[in-house]
Amino acid sequence: MEIIQDIREMQRRASELRLQGRRIAVVPTMGAFHEGHLALMRMARQRADVVIATLFVNPLQFGPNEDYERYPRDWEGDLHKADSVGVNILFAPAVEAMYPNGYQTYVVVTELSRPLEGAIRPGHFRGVTTVVTKLFHLTCPHVAVFGQKDAQQALIIRRMVRDLNFDIEVLIHPIVREPDGLAMSSRNVYLSAEERAQAPALYRSLRWAEEAIRAGERNPEKVIEGMRRILRREAPLGHIDYVAVCDTETLDELVELRPGREVLVALAVRFGSTRLLDNVLLTVPE
Repeated sequence: MEIIQDIREMQRRASELRLQGRRIAVVPTMGAFHEGHLALMRMARQRADVVIATLFVNPLQFGPNEDYERYPRDWEGDLHKADSVGVNILFAPAVEAMYPNGYQTYVVVTELSRPLEGAIRPGHFRGVTTVVTKLFHLTCPHVAVFGQKDAQQALIIRRMVRDLNFDIEVLIHPIVREPDGLAMSSRNVYLSAEERAQAPALYRSLRWAEEAIRAGERNPEKVIEGMRRILRREAPLGHIDYVAVCDTETLDELVELRPGREVLVALAVRFGSTRLLDNVLLTVPE
C-alpha cells in the first residue's frame, strides 16, 4: 500500500492513474478504522481498479465544544487494516496543507443541512461538504463510497455531487453492526461499560418502529413516541437529541406515512459527551 501525505503528489498520482485508464474509488474517512470502514473499502475494491482511502480528522466539522482533540487516532492500526482489505493508496494530508493560513472558501448544501444533525451541530455539514469537495478534487475518483449510518451526510453528499456536476458515482453501504445491533462507530470506544450495555436500545427502538409501520401504524408521532418510550426505559443514561421520521429526499418530517413512500427513521442519543447516531430506511407497505 502506498502512503501519500503531500496534496500535490496525490493530485499528480490520481491524474496519472486516470490517464492510464484506471478506475478510481475513494473512501473518505477520519481514521480509527473498524469493520464498518473496512466494509466500505471492500465495496470500493469491488467497483474499481484502484482504491484510495483518505485519513483526515477534519477540524472544520467539529464545533468549539466537540471532541476534535480527543477523536480516536490509530495510525499504525489503520495502516495495517487498510492494507489488509486491498487499499492501494492511503492519503493522509496535514491540516495545514488542507487549510493554509487565509483559507476562506466553503461549500454549503443549504436546506438539507438544516434539520437533524444540522440543528444540533451548526456548521458541521459545511465542514463535511467542504472537505469532501477538496478530497474529490485531490483524488479524482470515478466512485466514492460512504456509509448509511450517517444518513443525512450521505444524502447531502449525493445532492452536492448532483448540484455541482461532479462526474462521480456515490455508493452508500448499509450500516455495519455489532452482534447486539449497535451501529459500529469510532466513537463507541468512549462509552463506559454501563453505557455500552444500554446503547443497543437505539437499534431496538428502530426495529420496533419498523415493525409498527409494517403492522399498519401510519401516524409518525405515535412511532416517535413509542421509540422514545423504549429509549427512556432501556437507555436511561442516554439523552435523546432527536427522533424523527423523515422523507428520504428532503428530510422533511412527515405528518402521515403514505403507502409506497420510502421513509427514514433516524435518531441521535447522547451518552455523556458521546453522541450515537442510527437509522433505518423502509418503504411503507400498501
